[in-house]
Amino acid sequence: MLLAGFVVAGLAAGCGEAWNDPYPADERGSNVLYTAFTERPKHLDPVQSYSEDEATFLYQIVEPPLQYHYLKRPYVLEPATADGMPRLRRLDAAGRELPANADAARVARTVVDVRIRPGILYQPHPGFAQGEDGQPRYLGLDADDLRGVRGLGDFAETGTRELEARDYVYQIKRLAHPRLHSPIFELMAEYLPGLKELQVSLAAASAAEGGAAAADAGDPPGWLDLDRFALPGVELIDRHTYRISLQGAYPQFLYWLAMPFFSPVPREVDRFFAQPGMAERNLTLDWWPVGTGPYMLVENNPNARMVLARNPNYRGDAYPCEGEAGDAGAGLLDDCGKPMPFIDRIVFSREREGIPYWNKFLQGYYDASGVSSDNFDQAVTLTSQGEVSLSADMEAKGIRLLTSVSPSIFYLGFNMLDPLLGGGETRAGRERARKLRQAISIALDMEEFVSIFLNGRGVPGMSPLPPGIFGAREGRAGINPVVYEWRGGEGAEGSAERRGLDEARRLLAEAGWPNGRNAQTGEPLVINLDTTPGGLGDKARSDWLAKQFRELGVQFVVRPTDFNRFQDKVRQGNAQLFFFGWNADYPDPENLLFLLHGPQGKVKFNGQNAANYANPEYDALFERMKAMPDGPERQQIIDRMVAMLQQDAPWIFAFHPMSYSLQHGWVLNRKTGAMVRNTMKYQRLDIARREAARAQWNRPVLWPLGVVALLLAALVAPAVVHWRRRETATAAPGRAASAAGRDAGGGR
Repeated sequence: MLLAGFVVAGLAAGCGEAWNDPYPADERGSNVLYTAFTERPKHLDPVQSYSEDEATFLYQIVEPPLQYHYLKRPYVLEPATADGMPRLRRLDAAGRELPANADAARVARTVVDVRIRPGILYQPHPGFAQGEDGQPRYLGLDADDLRGVRGLGDFAETGTRELEARDYVYQIKRLAHPRLHSPIFELMAEYLPGLKELQVSLAAASAAEGGAAAADAGDPPGWLDLDRFALPGVELIDRHTYRISLQGAYPQFLYWLAMPFFSPVPREVDRFFAQPGMAERNLTLDWWPVGTGPYMLVENNPNARMVLARNPNYRGDAYPCEGEAGDAGAGLLDDCGKPMPFIDRIVFSREREGIPYWNKFLQGYYDASGVSSDNFDQAVTLTSQGEVSLSADMEAKGIRLLTSVSPSIFYLGFNMLDPLLGGGETRAGRERARKLRQAISIALDMEEFVSIFLNGRGVPGMSPLPPGIFGAREGRAGINPVVYEWRGGEGAEGSAERRGLDEARRLLAEAGWPNGRNAQTGEPLVINLDTTPGGLGDKARSDWLAKQFRELGVQFVVRPTDFNRFQDKVRQGNAQLFFFGWNADYPDPENLLFLLHGPQGKVKFNGQNAANYANPEYDALFERMKAMPDGPERQQIIDRMVAMLQQDAPWIFAFHPMSYSLQHGWVLNRKTGAMVRNTMKYQRLDIARREAARAQWNRPVLWPLGVVALLLAALVAPAVVHWRRRETATAAPGRAASAAGRDAGGGR
């Protein structure tokens, strides 16, 4: 019974506490947002980082001059560190300024002046620390100085300084650094030819004695001081203003000024990290980015945990006071004008498996979660009309569902250089191939694909343009008339319905393949899908595709290969049918329609046009459209371009993915929008509500342990009784002998 007493006492001591809390006890009740990440970031240096996994961290730390308005849709650019929107001037070959709507062919240069707001400070950083003599505190370090140093927190002293225009110029020069391999170098060099000149100079300096020719005495060996090199086309005007001169017209450049590629990098921090012994300790800009943003990285363990903490030097910009219709009703304007950020720390824990991630969200230990295929049915319900709503269990917990269409397109591309799918050199051959592509586009039921493999989380594609991007039409005007027909009335009363297989078979016969066989030879039609393992080539998806082709009378073959071989096949034009996707870099139709621009052909130009589609009329319209401001004239050109793509069918416009996100009711000011990535400063937490929910949802269920204790006691009790009886029985003869001895002694 003593055992049962100990168990009951232990249970009583644990009452009222959540035994499964994964976080330190001293964090309870703190203003900390808890979330998870699944893929470790590869690059956090703003000159290299280009993935969504990395953007989650980097956009909270570094600040380009521009940002997207948090609430407005369609997306609107606004100043971040810039003191107003940049001034743009278009100049002709003689240097005369042109009107904003001038024909792009007349524009020789576009001059962009960016003025930075004075008084902005960097986060505390040892690279800014100075000694009493005003010299850098941590420069010229040796192995002894770095003994025991594993992170930035191991340096005792930090400093800061004001953000200046020279820091932005320094970062633009880093795009050309031969050791950094920026993914946007080639693209930017088209508009900033000086980047290629700078790259040649930097490569030569780097090769000359490890870069020592470019450095002063005391600078780290091999470090390239970019201030010593000119970049034609980029100049410093004054302490807070810099100028970029672009070749030709490129209105989309302002969108790039909202990306980390154009965020500031201070020269002294670059020099600090270049010292010997730093890289071996992961003390680099790629591991510890520095910025002026609302948060700074204080813990970097990408296999387990990443932590952002409030930047104490942040200026505290105000929460927005306007948005789109419905934002006020959703409470998204309640914090109008209040200084940001609202949250002190953000803890990211790595979750490699979906089930633990989901369970911790349901327990309240993660504040938000995505919706995976594994938990889709538990999280949401679909009506017979396809509308999505939260499940009753989620609503009971006060969880909210946020959905949005991503600015992305997934497509099945036809290789237009393939004799069968492209048609070859003759006009008749190209016309037959066009009808073949149209037939396949109709036959592959992408609505069914989205329903089966994506749980309905996608919008069927009508063109390369996702909803919400300028140029994308809605309703009847937006359908692909080759694949769909409009049924019912206008607006919400009507809907697009996929054309039937009879139409696909008719087109197939007109293409010279009646019932899937060559009209001349009787040879069966075979379509090959080139893919990598885990893509459309997995068994479930390939079986589905085979069934779709079989209903059309066409044989379907999957040709899986490893990633490198697959890329080689696409580059060399040896693929036939392939599955690709594209996430828009910025919300402009140019960034999607260029994927079918002839000069972007994969085989001829190593561009992004993997289908190798070439149409002179489309290319000419693209050149006009890309430099035009949004308006009726641009819309008219886009309509013509989209109609050409729908008729030529170089792609099957499969779907635009939908983003589903869940958040607990205590997470406030959260709004989805794939282009807005610096979101953390806007969000706020109701800490008291979270603590109450965690306590309620994770209250220990103690009675099973009590029952176990009683059962153990019941099992042990007979043994204890038996043992005590044996002890008593064993002790009895001894006591009797002792008594007899005492009696005998008494007799003497």
